[in-house]
Amino acid sequence: MIDQEALRKDLQAQVRRLEKDLVAQIAEVDGLHARLRAEYDRAFGLGRTAASWTEWRDERVTQAAVAWVLGTVFVRFCEDNGLLGDACYLAGPTQDRAVLAEESQDDFFVRHPAKTDRDWLLAGFEQIRQSQAGALLFDKEHNPAYQIPVSHDAAKALIAFWRRRDDDGTLVHDFTDPAWGTRFLGDLYQHLSEAARKTYALLQTPDFVEEFILDLTLTPALDEFGHDVVKVIDPTCGSGHFLLEVFDRLCKAWHAAEPEKDPQEVVRQALLAVHGVDVNPFAVAIARFRLLIAALRAAGFATLAQTKGYVFPLQIATGDSLLRDRQLTLFDDVDKLARFRYATEDLDNYPDMLREGRYHVVVGNPPYVTPKDKSLNEVYRESYRDVCSGKYALSVPFAKRFFDLAKRAESDGRGSGYVGQITANSFMKREFGRKLITDYLASRIDLTHVIDTSGAYIPGHGTPTVIMVGRSRPAKLGADTIRTVMGVRGEPEAPTEARNGHVWQAILRQYRDAGSESEWISVVNHPREQLAAFPWSLKGGGAIDLLDRISSSPARLGQRINGKVGFASFPGQDDVFVAPRSWFARHAIAEHRSLVTGDSVRDWTEAHPIDALVPYDQDLKPLHYLPESAWGKHLWAFRATLKGTVGFGGETREEAGDTWWTWYRWVSERYRIPLSITFSEVSTHNHFSFNRGGKVFKQTAPVMR
Repeated sequence: MIDQEALRKDLQAQVRRLEKDLVAQIAEVDGLHARLRAEYDRAFGLGRTAASWTEWRDERVTQAAVAWVLGTVFVRFCEDNGLLGDACYLAGPTQDRAVLAEESQDDFFVRHPAKTDRDWLLAGFEQIRQSQAGALLFDKEHNPAYQIPVSHDAAKALIAFWRRRDDDGTLVHDFTDPAWGTRFLGDLYQHLSEAARKTYALLQTPDFVEEFILDLTLTPALDEFGHDVVKVIDPTCGSGHFLLEVFDRLCKAWHAAEPEKDPQEVVRQALLAVHGVDVNPFAVAIARFRLLIAALRAAGFATLAQTKGYVFPLQIATGDSLLRDRQLTLFDDVDKLARFRYATEDLDNYPDMLREGRYHVVVGNPPYVTPKDKSLNEVYRESYRDVCSGKYALSVPFAKRFFDLAKRAESDGRGSGYVGQITANSFMKREFGRKLITDYLASRIDLTHVIDTSGAYIPGHGTPTVIMVGRSRPAKLGADTIRTVMGVRGEPEAPTEARNGHVWQAILRQYRDAGSESEWISVVNHPREQLAAFPWSLKGGGAIDLLDRISSSPARLGQRINGKVGFASFPGQDDVFVAPRSWFARHAIAEHRSLVTGDSVRDWTEAHPIDALVPYDQDLKPLHYLPESAWGKHLWAFRATLKGTVGFGGETREEAGDTWWTWYRWVSERYRIPLSITFSEVSTHNHFSFNRGGKVFKQTAPVMR
């Protein structure tokens, strides 16, 4: 039985230890530094990365550390569930199996006296490599573990880690599971490495979301194209949640259509239809392992040895699914960047994997973040310039890429692929989404469903999301309306079971019923032209009608306010100026006011949990510095910090000649008229509050006066 929380914490620690070891190995192993540096130099020269050598090296080290740890996880899972037969390398759930692992290692050293603990780990990997699919898991050419070897001491410590037992003799980490469940690997995927989680925006998709999206895409595709024709891809497959659900549904479809067909052939045919790509090598390793275990179980195999001579066509590749050939100058006959592959990437082994127009179904949960690497940011912008603009999020190019991979319609509109994705809704209202909506989603593809999920509780998804479903054909070939699920009210609290949340259950009950309305959502068939305009508003409960009334007003807010909308001030050093009101009372500082922040503006009012020291007089000018005053003594203790605050121009306040005891920015004009409206700069919904003066505002709560 797996204790997921304990396993996650323990393996995070193992990854950190191995990272330190592998950095040392790069310096010590002959030729290793030179090989990695040459790979980096080529990638940097082609524009695949703008990272420094150290940053790039550290990312590769993390990949290798995770690969070593995951490799041992795979061995342990196979050991505990009998997939290796009688062989045992690291440990086992029973005392006999534990003893066997140690005796087998001792025998290995007797037969190979020059070998070390690292070789014993590799021997365990090799045992799995004996099967055709296992060779994909431990591909010596592309698996990061084979590219940076752990030291012998680190290997010894890793083996000892897996053999730990509690005081009562119970193995600390027991993977025994009669159902061969592998979803625990999804949690590991998301949390094994904090650095990788930030780099790759790791986030697994809950199963109830996958099921819903596949109901809207794979189910009709099977009806239209047939179980023996359909091909599916997840271009951002992560740890394989979508892929496993697709595989399971395809197996059931084959069994239902051809009940006499050999189960092993059913598995082979289903695997031929399932495709996945991810830029993260250890995500691909997990997805491959999970799909292999599911295939073994569905085909009726009890051990890897039984699969000898049997081919599992696992079609999951490591690579960047956004990279593609760009339009080049007349002097370039090949896009060298698009053809470049890191040593950890094996996309070239699947030449048609990302061929546009190939798939009947394209589904996924693309990353929501802004591309941090400057080189890749520009490459994506150029490759998807018809939709990318401004400070775009990766949800924008992926929205187009998903549809590009789907089959295009015939001239009569039939035969187009189905596309479904859950993605960040930021493009709907922020300027970088304008081109995507007006130039692409409005006409070049056929959106069929737009479902606001920002109010639903989806574990791990702090970013507000939307589900988009459509077909890869021009909008004019589709219906005149788009089924739209609009949010009315968000989840009041986190439900015990996410799939049973009020909002999600309302979506399941109502999405088929246009015109239905509940406390949680409204469902309408929007005229297509309404969603052809930027921005989108997916607020139900009459919000659209209200917006129409506001838009039809002869006067605009800009005509009613005195001056521009913008921030009034911000301290620059919050820790110095901001504190609870009780703190100011204890220190006898009278020069303080209530501080309004963006997250305190909600539901037409403001909460004031904190105050701020405001060193300005009634004329809104800086106070003369009084070293003997209570506020002066407080700020004097932080004078070095305040003087060293760096401005937008790169100068410190001292270098710029600013008064060091005042706020970093203070726009006095925004305070001269006491009446104002403030709003929350970043929130899932608009929140405003009327203010009558006497307060100060942080930059997260801009004002209009």
